Amino acid sequence: MAAERGVGVGVSVGAAGAGRALPPHSPSSPVLQTVEMHTGGEPLRILPRLEPAERAAAGGLSLLSLRREVAAAQDHVRRALVHEPRGHAGMYGAVVVRGEAAAEGAHLAALFLHGAGYSAMCGHAVLALGRFALDYGLVPEPSRPETAVRLRCPCGPVTAFVPWDGQRSGNPVRFHSVPAFAAATDLAIDVPGHGKVVVDIGYGGTFYAFLSAEQLGLDVCSSKTRDLVCAASAVTEAVKKQFKLHHPESEDLAFLYGTILTDGKDAFSEEPTTNICVFADEQEAKFGDYNAVVVEVSGEAFYTGTATFTVEEEDPLKYGFLFK
Repeated sequence: MAAERGVGVGVSVGAAGAGRALPPHSPSSPVLQTVEMHTGGEPLRILPRLEPAERAAAGGLSLLSLRREVAAAQDHVRRALVHEPRGHAGMYGAVVVRGEAAAEGAHLAALFLHGAGYSAMCGHAVLALGRFALDYGLVPEPSRPETAVRLRCPCGPVTAFVPWDGQRSGNPVRFHSVPAFAAATDLAIDVPGHGKVVVDIGYGGTFYAFLSAEQLGLDVCSSKTRDLVCAASAVTEAVKKQFKLHHPESEDLAFLYGTILTDGKDAFSEEPTTNICVFADEQEAKFGDYNAVVVEVSGEAFYTGTATFTVEEEDPLKYGFLFK
């Protein structure tokens, strides 16, 4: 790890563990040291270094190609960190990759991990990684009162703006995302069990379908979470089958990540609205053939600790399990 500013990662053991820094573990399996954060309650488990990924990045792989390489050869790392018993259904992770970042003129690059696989963009992770980059010395010359942290995500370059007091980062953090655009509006989709609904499909690093929960006979504030999740998942699968997505730069990004159910007020209200996102507006821009905007998002990210994870080879659940 790069030189750190006022932040340490260590392992503390009591008298019973005196002389032993780690519990018994397989010498052939990696020891995974992480930094734990959350943004508005959304967890982020940061893996500051994954040696095979860094070697592959040094070999010239693009971030999208690196994502495929890690998924094919290192997916046990994702499962060990994100799935139970070390993680849970809502756990999210980020692998920091520096070789790729240096080649692209960024301070760091990141691969995003979740229970079902790998995503191209994650807003809450970007907010946390902005602070992490400053506190862990990945930005050579931070500036006051705010530092621009350049990140490369699988979807493209993203810039986070992080308060800096000369010694440590602060909140709130904001970021400018990749160009966002509407891939389709007022699209009629036949959802099994719900009939025809009308959705919009938007892109802001990943593609999402948007519709009011009312179209599905639900309310985002009062309906059971399981009912909302099941309905949103049904919409996601229906859109995948009935609408072909296109990304202006890479077909690797042309996939529907999930569905967002709204309270139906977003089209005409200046007041805060409620939505539920089920997955696994400032500057005019042009992105391919689409009219697009560069969106600014802000939020607060906090550290919750550090962790060191090990694996015992004989453990039948060593790479995790996941209940749905």
